[in-house]
Amino acid sequence: MNRFTLPRDLYFGKGSMEVLKTIKGKKAIVVVGGGSMKRFGFLDKVVAYLEEAGMEVKLFEGVEPDPSVETVFKGAEVMREFEPDWIVSIGGGSPIDAAKAMWVFYEHPELKFDDIKDPFTIPELRNKARFIAIPSTSGTATEVTAFSVITDYKTEIKYPLADFNITPDIAVVDSNLAETMPKTLTAHTGMDALTHAIEAYVAALHSPFSDPLAIQAIEMIRDYLIPSFEENMEAREQMHYAQCLAGMAFSNALLGITHSMAHKSGAVFHIPHGCANAIYLPYVIDFNKKACIDRYAYISKRLGLAGTTDEELVDSLTSMIIEMNKKMNIPLTLKEYGINEEEFKNKVQVIAERAVEDACTGCNPRQITPAEMQKLYECAYYGEKVDF
Repeated sequence: MNRFTLPRDLYFGKGSMEVLKTIKGKKAIVVVGGGSMKRFGFLDKVVAYLEEAGMEVKLFEGVEPDPSVETVFKGAEVMREFEPDWIVSIGGGSPIDAAKAMWVFYEHPELKFDDIKDPFTIPELRNKARFIAIPSTSGTATEVTAFSVITDYKTEIKYPLADFNITPDIAVVDSNLAETMPKTLTAHTGMDALTHAIEAYVAALHSPFSDPLAIQAIEMIRDYLIPSFEENMEAREQMHYAQCLAGMAFSNALLGITHSMAHKSGAVFHIPHGCANAIYLPYVIDFNKKACIDRYAYISKRLGLAGTTDEELVDSLTSMIIEMNKKMNIPLTLKEYGINEEEFKNKVQVIAERAVEDACTGCNPRQITPAEMQKLYECAYYGEKVDF
């Protein structure tokens, strides 16, 4: 038996954040990251709308990029003291992911992080609170997914928590927030969204429910990401919706080794997640095509790319991704990104082993060994063709 899960309600469009005025409850904690949401006035709006709804509001600020286990437990402790019946998170993927994990330990203080780091090990939630996610970036789609990525800095490992229990109850996809993104963030989050959609389309759990969402997202990202990067605000709005569609697809179909590689190398080399995905994606497609060349070729056909054979169509797809990276100043290799070669050589074997164990590897369309994973990292470091 398969399952397809989305938030109970999704509000979208410019100004849709005003729905917070209608939420019924007594207390809301707002989890937020750095200063951008405050600087642009969005945090004040969230607080004002919730107070207008009659709620007492508390802030938890300062969630770092790549949120840590320590931040999660700190936030959960604040929640246990305040006892909110709504958890509201606004910002990029980091504060929303952190808030999801805080939610778990707020409702289940007896748990340790090791108890939930494996997929589908999170117990039932919503005994104390429900969850609202308001994304400010157009990439992670955590507002509609069953995922949360938390970093253990002591071990240098990123853990993708995965469980339908942490799917938000309400997603508010207000494109006004996305208009504030700097260009580099627009590029990285946009390529993260493209990776989500492509990986979902070929993932082992893809279905007739996830496929149309993935394909629609891919087409929209092809059309709108570069104009969005160039600060076309109509394109920004469409990208905000496209990344959400990609999230709906991958939350149910799951992902693959592009994300496994990004999680494990990102924790060690501190590469922004979307940038890492953008670098790895063409190499992973070349590796995976032995298992699902027809599905990659179909993506290429839908995009109207050149090619008369499946091989030619897949080459056109990887060429398109590389050209998009170039237009947005994203490096094409790990070496070009600036990772020291000696450090890479010293750490690649361990990173490869961890990537094989990552939760996303299980749904990759082609199985991979640690030795093959290391070889794939090496191809992505030096820019070598994947032919194995």
